[in-house]
Amino acid sequence: MKTLYYKFSQYFKDLGYDTRVQKISVNAGFSCPNRDGKISDKGCIYCNNDGFSPSASDGGKTVASQIAGSMEFLKRRYKTDKFIVYFQPFTNTYAPLERLKEAYDAVRSFKEVVGIAIGTRPDCVDDGVLALINSYTESYDVWIEYGLQSVHDTSLEKIRRGHSFKDFLDAVERTRKFPRVKICAHVILGLPGETRAMMMKTAEELAKLKIDGVKVHPLHAVKGTTLEKMFAAGSVKLLTMEEYADLVSGFLERLWPKTVIQRLTADCPKDLLVGPSWINDKERVLAMIKESLEKSLTYQGKLFE
Repeated sequence: MKTLYYKFSQYFKDLGYDTRVQKISVNAGFSCPNRDGKISDKGCIYCNNDGFSPSASDGGKTVASQIAGSMEFLKRRYKTDKFIVYFQPFTNTYAPLERLKEAYDAVRSFKEVVGIAIGTRPDCVDDGVLALINSYTESYDVWIEYGLQSVHDTSLEKIRRGHSFKDFLDAVERTRKFPRVKICAHVILGLPGETRAMMMKTAEELAKLKIDGVKVHPLHAVKGTTLEKMFAAGSVKLLTMEEYADLVSGFLERLWPKTVIQRLTADCPKDLLVGPSWINDKERVLAMIKESLEKSLTYQGKLFE
């Protein structure tokens, strides 16, 4: 039977791990140039990091203490002793090198950590930062995760990203000077004004790059954001689960077959989520994506050229 898409769990099995590799999200206390005034002080229209990661509120704790606390819980829950530490909230390359190194080095205290993932913006990585990140590939599986969201500059302007698709292409080109560092692109489906064709174009451009990994999310509104106001005013429509599953199906069939699918949905604390409510029913969302792929007799990479 044809594999529908290349899951992150399968990727780790292919690396030789015979147990689950569980992700631990940590907050290293970094800021973002799109919030602190360097680019803008407004941020993206959907930005409320408390709505994207529980760890966003852990900034008062050290990275090491966050890892230790999460690891203790996750070992019991998933019966695993292998972990990848994900530096998630805000822009985790946006600081002097010595501060970045201090944060990243926290993983070295834990023999159970086998990987590092660093979330950032494509306009916030210079060659010095990339060289530092590359230094960890001697001991860990290392990913850098670039928030792209769309290849269309008109969409990036609408959501106030503060960078262009060209910035992403430049970041990918420079990162590939360090081939052991893997690149993951974050994409949001359902952005204001984007048609299905535009969203499929994003998949096609990532396929051309043979990007190592992707995370796909539906646009969702979180309390305290500009998007919440836009949604309340009726100027933004949020996808239904059926619409989203259909879009993901089309997106996946255009990707490079070897791109690792790290994530296909989102989640948000219930007290912060404005909509759509279905995003927190992860199992149902994934089941509907599977059903959409099977009904269409398609799979990741079917349309890859």
